[in-house]
Amino acid sequence: MAKHCSFLLCVFALAALLHADGPGDNLPDKVRPVPPPGISIDDADRAQLQAGVEALGKDIEQLRQDLKGKPALLELLPDVQIFHNAVRYALTYNEFYNPKEPALARKLLAQGAERARQLRDGKAPWTTATGLVVRGYQSKIDGSVQPYGLVVPPTYQANSPYEHRLDIWCHGRNEKLTELAFLNERQSSPGLFTPKNAFVLHLYGRYCNANKFAGEIDCLEALAHVRKHYPIDENRIVIRGFSMGGAACWQFAVHYAGLWAAAAPGAGFSETADFLKVFQEEKVQPTWYEQKLWHWYDCTDYAINLFNCPVIAYSGANDRQKQAADKMAEAMKKEGMTLLHLIGPQTGHSYEAKTKEELNRRIDSIVKHGRDAVPMHILFTTWTLRYHKMLWVQIDGMEKHWSRAEVDAVLNDGVSIRTRNVAALTLHFEPGSCPLEALEKPSVRIDDDEEEIKGVPPVLSDRSWTAHFRKKDNTWEVVAQVEDGKLRKRPGLQGPIDDAFLDSFLMVRPTGQPFHDKIGAWVAAEMRHAVSHWRKQFRGEARIKDDSALTDADIAAHNLVLWGDPGSNKVLAQIADKLPIGWDREHVRLGKGTFAAENHVPLLIYPNPLNSKRYVVLNSGFTFREYDYLNNARQVPKLPDFAVIDVNTPPSSRRPGKVVTAGFFDEEWKLPAQEE
Repeated sequence: MAKHCSFLLCVFALAALLHADGPGDNLPDKVRPVPPPGISIDDADRAQLQAGVEALGKDIEQLRQDLKGKPALLELLPDVQIFHNAVRYALTYNEFYNPKEPALARKLLAQGAERARQLRDGKAPWTTATGLVVRGYQSKIDGSVQPYGLVVPPTYQANSPYEHRLDIWCHGRNEKLTELAFLNERQSSPGLFTPKNAFVLHLYGRYCNANKFAGEIDCLEALAHVRKHYPIDENRIVIRGFSMGGAACWQFAVHYAGLWAAAAPGAGFSETADFLKVFQEEKVQPTWYEQKLWHWYDCTDYAINLFNCPVIAYSGANDRQKQAADKMAEAMKKEGMTLLHLIGPQTGHSYEAKTKEELNRRIDSIVKHGRDAVPMHILFTTWTLRYHKMLWVQIDGMEKHWSRAEVDAVLNDGVSIRTRNVAALTLHFEPGSCPLEALEKPSVRIDDDEEEIKGVPPVLSDRSWTAHFRKKDNTWEVVAQVEDGKLRKRPGLQGPIDDAFLDSFLMVRPTGQPFHDKIGAWVAAEMRHAVSHWRKQFRGEARIKDDSALTDADIAAHNLVLWGDPGSNKVLAQIADKLPIGWDREHVRLGKGTFAAENHVPLLIYPNPLNSKRYVVLNSGFTFREYDYLNNARQVPKLPDFAVIDVNTPPSSRRPGKVVTAGFFDEEWKLPAQEE
């Protein structure tokens, strides 16, 4: 089976490489569609499948009503919905790619119908099954149901107190990996790695994005779902992947280093600029703000975080994607670390058998020791408060976003910390985990202060401890809580525009008359584009409401994406004077800049004046576009916190129009000095 899986991986990877990447995909005016158009299927098959989709849809809606008083069973409804969605999407969006897939679709509909029947009878046998299992969860981002696959070890027994190791697998690039294809694969192959007595979680990752953006949150949500329903040892979780999945693994390893017992990336890419030059043969010419935004996903910038996460890289000696580990090795060397890089001799884009055995031996050894949840020494860096936590240290505020922030924290008789570009931080230990004595207040020194910080709270008798600190006039002091009532960039509310789509969002459609017809037409087209491409690239259906139908509950629950201008969108008109822009029939004003309203539209992200715990976004979906779908290393933010678009230049495969100005708000969400 292992040889068969290795062969299949090599075939799939080679097919992806032949179809994608290379100079032919460097032409913005000749962009092939992703996902590609499907094949035609027989009319009789289509009619039969459509009837099956409608029947299962009715079953699901009836179950939703019947199970209202049975929350434990109602929670399992996504395990049925994954089959319905898989076939519905394939029919609706012409996503059959193989003549055998209509037959597979019939099998999936039958599975969905069987699970629906079992739920109606108060049963859910798949939740205790071993072997290959497919399941689903409802995402907070858009309310969509997302699938994942599991390999459940034969030693698993429901209600057993034994906690299992879990390996998470990130799949490679496959532009035809629809939900239908994914569910079929996950019920026919266990994959490349099946450690003894371990669960393996196969992420769908919302299709083909290298687990970025919504694909990144998919990992966290799927992991939370698995941990809720199965006995998983939180200190024996391994993150793995190959090719595009190797890139995803690097990303998870450096951004969430404190979660894993180990990381095992294979091939892939680890940054944007050099990979596109070497692998894509692309002349990379970013704007100044795009280059800053590379710090979101460039793993080389976060290499020091691997101090807290054991990592073993793998590459084939003859694989061009060996570049990923080579770049990480360089970055780690600059931090004083040496990357263990296993290389398969005379091997291309696949795992070499003996090297794979050595990789498994080493990972298994690491997992036996388990994750160190309370290390005595933490080295942590970030460039954005999107990634603000490393085990018992969390950064609550930065002095300047998109510049490197650092924390070097050591536990001894107390805590000694050195920081850079940090304005606020928290030390947090769960009950039973704080190694400091509970006899007196701990000693805390930050940034070589000669005196201990006064007012540090004591370690509690349950051996938990939480202490908040904020820098004031270049001196650190204890504060009672993180929030101080001021408008600041903080974790989960720090921008840029794309950040709004990593949490629950709602598209708000304008119903009024726009200031100018040209702007109204651009808004309508861009909103259609945002909704359509959210489904194509992130496999969800965006929530949409008219501005006149928005409720207080909506404002409380979602980031609001407001489309239109203050003339056409009632919600935007309500908050316009509380945003850092001016916008009337004549002009758009941004700091010292003034632009004609007849052909300019502002895009921005900002704390919602109606709910400061959520974002408001003006006139934008996620900011990378069709050209960027062709190589996953391009799938990075293309706009910062704000921009002004000249709609006289039509939207293209790269931009929504001509970007006449763009930039970042400061740490207090104010315009930078040059814009004031």
